Amino acid sequence: MSIYLTAIVKSKSGEAETLKTHLLELVSHSTKETACLQYDLHQADDKNTFIFHEEWSDAAGLELHNSQPHIERFISNTAHLRDGDIIIYKTQPVK
Repeated sequence: MSIYLTAIVKSKSGEAETLKTHLLELVSHSTKETACLQYDLHQADDKNTFIFHEEWSDAAGLELHNSQPHIERFISNTAHLRDGDIIIYKTQPVK
């Protein structure tokens, strides 16, 4: 059964473009993972808010994703660019 996530990442003022570069690198790596079914990055009109819409094939695949070196690099290399914590919502489609 698929796992759906929405993740929200906010940049500090003046850091949106730099953070976006790191986010796009994250997309590049994450979409190559076997369990990744969707990993879409969106940018809000305020330019400082980025939103991921993700779908993972299963919990094991998501767990593996969260332990990947590119995730760990992103977390450590962007701490000074991010405004607050990354907010992650586990969701289900409404039918």
